[in-house]
Formats: sequence, structure tokens, C-alpha cells
Amino acid sequence: MRNPIHPPVPGSEAAALVQKRALMGHERLDSLRPGTTGTTGTTQDIVGLRRLVRESWQRSASLQANPDVAEAPLAMDQDELEEYRRQHPLATIMPVIRKLLVQPSHDSGLLVAVGDDVGRLLWVDGDPVMQRRAESMMFVAGADWSEASVGTSAPGTALALDRSIQISGAEHFKRSVHPWSCTAVPFHDPDSGAVLGVVDITGTETAVAAHTLSLVEATVAAAQAQLRIERLTLAAAVKDRPRRRSAAATSSHALYRNSLQLLGRDQALLSIDGRTVSLSARHSEILAILSSHPDGLSADDLCAQLYPGDGYSATLRAEMVRLRKVIQELSPDAVPQSRPYRLPVELLPDSGQVLNCLQRGAHRIALEIYKGAVLPRSEAPGVVQLRERVSHLLREALLSDGSVDSLLKYAELPEAKYDVDLRLAVLKLLPPRSPKRAAVVADLERIDTELTA
Repeated sequence: MRNPIHPPVPGSEAAALVQKRALMGHERLDSLRPGTTGTTGTTQDIVGLRRLVRESWQRSASLQANPDVAEAPLAMDQDELEEYRRQHPLATIMPVIRKLLVQPSHDSGLLVAVGDDVGRLLWVDGDPVMQRRAESMMFVAGADWSEASVGTSAPGTALALDRSIQISGAEHFKRSVHPWSCTAVPFHDPDSGAVLGVVDITGTETAVAAHTLSLVEATVAAAQAQLRIERLTLAAAVKDRPRRRSAAATSSHALYRNSLQLLGRDQALLSIDGRTVSLSARHSEILAILSSHPDGLSADDLCAQLYPGDGYSATLRAEMVRLRKVIQELSPDAVPQSRPYRLPVELLPDSGQVLNCLQRGAHRIALEIYKGAVLPRSEAPGVVQLRERVSHLLREALLSDGSVDSLLKYAELPEAKYDVDLRLAVLKLLPPRSPKRAAVVADLERIDTELTA
């Protein structure tokens, strides 16, 4: 195969051979799926697949995606979908997507889909005939097309790898998708670089032509630039007309993802509507806990997660008064509510991003986001529980499916300073004559010396 990164030219002999080998590979899929009878295999047993497809099949199998279920699961009903789309940053750039991709696709046999950062499709438009056909596999707005749900597909795999992807026919994990091909490109926040979503073209073989990938990448670049312009325009309007700050802040909801940075820092950074503030240690703990409980917590439950012991309700009330004043300066709409205590706006903590990535098998992206433990010095019971959960799940994902480079990067974190099992796992993966072995062995000797001194 001339190019292992992208499928061969549609209609070529090489493309036909890829499909033949992928179909043969599907005959061995049951051996990869946990809980199935028969011998357990690995993707190395499936020859002829592109490496990125082979690795995606392995992730899909480990995430227990089922290739024989025809339809993708519906993640949001219509009301939830409408509200979520209205507040999502990608809503702002949909006019660009429609002009550059959707309008030209109406008579071309192609569909254009835009999804969020966890693989849920938010908009699906294009050729009406193809839309009706796609409904049979639930390629519709509100459906979950992450790798964890449907296995290998361009939208889900592009998010899992954080890179442009083309998936052709039988390379899809789900057999009902074999008549389709697709190209997808992740959409990044123009300021933070975080993944906001994915833009996809789905259809016949033309959906994986080389020019299709270039078109989608150019469209995404244009849309990212437009989102940046919208933000700069809004910032200038707020600066010039401070009396209208509240109205401008309200209109900015669709331009930003409200975020909370907790990883590797003792004082969180809170960003709402494009404005950022550093929080006190206690306020960091409160928002870390509330962001993990979107349905809210009673005063007693929040106290239990903040303070070891009883009798802190008066202390909590005083802290909440101070926290409300801080958030009021950023956005009145984001001030925490009470009875129960909850956040009225969606707040995405970086710890939650790590968990989302791990859930869809994107452990390499999770490791990139992971800057260290959640509020490492906090002793609040709820924070300790969150910290241990994120750290444990990341470590387990890397040990079970991580590359040598990912494991070595994780080993540099403070929490992995004395992790012997991690380094032994690296030695098992490294070739016998790898020059990296010496450093790992020296590290093991250092750990033995320090722990026995």
C-alpha cells in the first residue's frame, strides 16, 4: 500500500484490495471482543489493515463496541439537542460550514456532519436522499458516533487521535456502515487549542478522495478563524461599551466553552465567557466538586465533600457568599445556585476532559491534557476522590494500551516517581537493544535505592 495514512485512490485496484482485506478482518473480530467465545486475538492477527484502522479496531473492541448492532445510540432527545446546540461554540461558525460544505453537497451524494468533542453529532445536512439512507444507521443529529459507541468511524476516530482521518467502507468497525466512506477533521479552539468538535463528510467513495480531505481541512481552518474574529469583535464591544457588559456576556455564551483548570495546580483557573480568574484554594475545591455533580448537592453533602468532620455549614455559607461575588464579576448568569448548590451553566473541568478522552479510548490526548494531579495539595474528601479516580483511570489506560512514548511521558509526572510496575511495563515493550532501556533500568535502580535507604 503506497500510503498507509490515507485510503488508496477510490476505484483503484489498491482500494479494492483494502476492502477485501478489511472484510476478511471482520471475520476475526469476534476474537478481539471481550466476553466472546473462542480464542483471544490481537489486531496483529489481522493483516492488510492500515495501522491506524487496526489500532482503532483494537480500541473499539476493548471499549465493547458491537459491530453487529446496526444503529448508533441516540445520546440526546430533540429538546436537549436544541438547547445544547444553542449554547455550543460551534453554533457560531455553522454559517461558514454551510456555505463551504453543506450547500455544495446537496446534489453531490454527500452528507456533512458536525459533532461535539465527545462524538455526539449536532448537525447533519446535505443530500436529502443520502440523509434518508443514513437514518437507517442513526447517522443523525443527537446520535453518539464516538469510538466507544460505534467503533471505528471518521468522526469518532478523528477525535480519538486528534487528527484528520479518512475511513473507507469495510474499514468501519460497524458492519452496517460498510457501504459508506467518510472524512473527518477535528475542530480546535482558536485560543486554547482544546478540541471543540469534529467536522465530517460522509457518502460514497468520493468522501475519501484526496481533495475531500483538503476541502474539509480548509473549511475547518476558515471556521476556526471566524470564531476567533467573533471573539475579538465581542471583546472590543464589551470594552467600548462597559454598560452593556451583561448583554454582551450573554451573547458570548456560544463563543466559549466555560472551563475550570484543576490539573497540576493548587489554585484553579476559572474561565467564563472568555474572562479568566484565579481562585482561592477553597473556592477551587468547591467548583471542582460542583462541576463533578451537575445535578447539584445539598448543603450537607457539599460540606461532607469539602470538610472532614461535621459542623461546617456556617463556614460553607460564608465561602459561598465570597465565591458568588467572584463569579458575579465574570458573569451574573454563572453565579452558583442553592438548594441544592449547583452551577447554572455548563462548566468543563480539565479533569473531565481527561475522563472523556479515556472513555473514548483516546489515552494519548488524555495524557496531553493531564498536567498533574487534581488540586494536589487539597485534602477535601470530594477532591481526593476525584483526584484518585482521574489518576487511576489514566494509569490503567496507559498500562493496558499505552505506547512506550506515552508510558515514558507519564513516568515523568510526580505521581509516577516511584511507579515500578510502570517502568517494568516499559521494559516489556522496548526491543532488547533499544537505547532507551538503560535509562529505564537506571530509574528502577534509583527507586530501589531511595525506597530502601
